[in-house]
Amino acid sequence: MAKLLEQLQSDLNAARKSGDKPRTLLLGTIIADVRNREIELRRDVTDDDTIDVIRRGIKKRRESIEMYTKGARADLAEKERVEVDTLAAYLPAAVSDDELRAAVRAAIAGGAKNIGAVMGRVMPQFKGRAEGGAISAIAKEELSKNS
Repeated sequence: MAKLLEQLQSDLNAARKSGDKPRTLLLGTIIADVRNREIELRRDVTDDDTIDVIRRGIKKRRESIEMYTKGARADLAEKERVEVDTLAAYLPAAVSDDELRAAVRAAIAGGAKNIGAVMGRVMPQFKGRAEGGAISAIAKEELSKNS
């Protein structure tokens, strides 16, 4: 079993014992999503697979925050924010913008002339440590400087 999945399971057990229902529900849902991913892949999940599931969970919750905010449901938006913060603690340390910018500039210097080529070269380097949206924004900015 992947170390991250073991950590999630351990934290779920601790949350159950302490009677922390919101955390128990959140971790139980994420572990179920990881197990479903394991079934899809037809193999044991790795830490990278687990990180992908957690990132998807965070993305869903961020979309919910937007919708709840538009619908004037601050209470539900706050609940989702707490869940995002809880899940973010399981992700590896984020990469700095400077490091991303350097990688994007290197990709452009290496001949990548459009956003797809830049993303194709940079994304694998930062898999699981940086969001595609952040890389895309930096890539667009750097490409516009060079054109």
